[in-house]
Amino acid sequence: MISRRHFLQAAMATSALYGVGAFGNWSRLAAQQVLSQDDLIGSSDFGNVTLIHITDIHAQTQPIYFREPEFNLGVGPVNGLPPHLVGDEFRAAFGIARGSALDHALTYSDFEALARSYGRMGGLDRIATVVNAIRAERPGALLLDGGDTWQGSLPSLRTQGADMVGLMNALGVDAMTSHWEFTLGSDRVREIVEGPLEPAFLGANIFDVDWDEPVFDDYRIFERNGTQIAVIGQAFPYMPIANPGWMFPEYSFGLRRERMAEVVDEVRAAGAEVVVLLSHNGFDVDRQFARDIPGIDVILTGHTHDALPEPIQVGTTFLIASGSHGKFVSRIDLDVRDGGLQGISHRLIPVFSDVIAPDADMAARVAETRAPFAEEMAEVIGTSGNLLFRRGNFNGTWDDVICDALISERDAEIALSPGFRWGAAVLPGQEITREDIYNVTAMTYPNAYRTEMTGETLRMILEDVAENIFNPDPYYQSGGDMVRVGGMGYRIAPHGTTGARISEMTLLSTGEAIDPSRSYTVAGWASVNEGTEGPPIWDVLESHIRAQGVVEIDPNNSVDVVAG
Repeated sequence: MISRRHFLQAAMATSALYGVGAFGNWSRLAAQQVLSQDDLIGSSDFGNVTLIHITDIHAQTQPIYFREPEFNLGVGPVNGLPPHLVGDEFRAAFGIARGSALDHALTYSDFEALARSYGRMGGLDRIATVVNAIRAERPGALLLDGGDTWQGSLPSLRTQGADMVGLMNALGVDAMTSHWEFTLGSDRVREIVEGPLEPAFLGANIFDVDWDEPVFDDYRIFERNGTQIAVIGQAFPYMPIANPGWMFPEYSFGLRRERMAEVVDEVRAAGAEVVVLLSHNGFDVDRQFARDIPGIDVILTGHTHDALPEPIQVGTTFLIASGSHGKFVSRIDLDVRDGGLQGISHRLIPVFSDVIAPDADMAARVAETRAPFAEEMAEVIGTSGNLLFRRGNFNGTWDDVICDALISERDAEIALSPGFRWGAAVLPGQEITREDIYNVTAMTYPNAYRTEMTGETLRMILEDVAENIFNPDPYYQSGGDMVRVGGMGYRIAPHGTTGARISEMTLLSTGEAIDPSRSYTVAGWASVNEGTEGPPIWDVLESHIRAQGVVEIDPNNSVDVVAG
């Protein structure tokens, strides 16, 4: 059997990225002077096929702060395996020194201090610089977008994704798959796909519910340097569970593993020498796909926002995780000879926005899309007294603020905020603008409801979400992260059994145990139920922040996580 393990990690040789010791209290200038654009982007003459992967940008066209998770638990056989490593364990697994550039980019440690030193990351104009540099070296490189592109900002919400469609066309994306795109509604998705969208819109698992047949293209075969490359699309399989099914009632999704195996066989029969799965399954699902479905050479994974500096090899399949929010671009060089993949070289490129120069053309295009909303987005609503972030299995301070807003503005005892992974961070002392608020709330079903729920109903909600996240079978993991809770504490055993993970639920205002039979006033948002009434969450949050002036969040110790 031919060995395919060829991980050319050029960045591993760059001490400025991986570090040679503790970072200390360097200034921003000192941090950045050890980095260069050429070092970050790198160069390679390996192989004859080049892929460029971006995913989960969530309409973030500007450089942002985004903190990686402090909790990223794996259950069952993946417990303790990448990407379920954080902090010290992550650094040890990949040989990254604390305080180095990649430590800041890839972990939560010392985030505030390192963010002030290294600055923001991402920005579509910087991504364009990276993409153009790779294509200048490797003409014909395929640019593949893993989805969650048209949602997550005020301009994308107001234009129904048109801003991002135009910008990604200009970037030269060759193919994409999808998830949150469908929350614009099926009519709007069809309008875009049949109209201005230039990339191939791929989804082998998207079927018409009446005719039980594929709706969009399953795959596209590209020829590069005389090599046939099949790119198969896999959209997020659990759309009607995680998002409102009434927005796309004519479509069904699902894993469709047998269908995927058939498509792999089909593209091989059509002459594909290398098969790439452009996926929005999530990392653990894709790891299981690699085990169960033969013939896939590379899986470009998305949805769970994981960023890994090395591929994960499962059998003869390589999984590439490229992070989210435009923080990273993955370059994958493939050696394809004798009808198959012989080797792979991978580089995860961190997009430090103060180091990588903006592409002038893309910067102008981005500015044009933002111009109609610039004044509105720039209005200062308040100031952050804490690091506001959203990412992790159990809580994030942005959602703590949202929960506080729901309780105060909607006169509730308990608040529920969905476990979304998208949304940029705000540093302590930084002004909170309206754009910051929309970056964590911009979606098409934003109504902040107010209702009554019994204690037992609340427990069942928590149990159901925990089952979606912590089921040891990845094919039954259909959620994001745990629903965020305000006004209530609980204990959770992620490695426990179905229906028995949640205990010791407590009403924080009184310290009393939640009574299963008592009704509690609950406020929340992002309900998947059609016809949900209430003000949009961005109005609720803005009113709360204005009233607070300086937003101070106490440490959230209300969730007790049982280890083991």
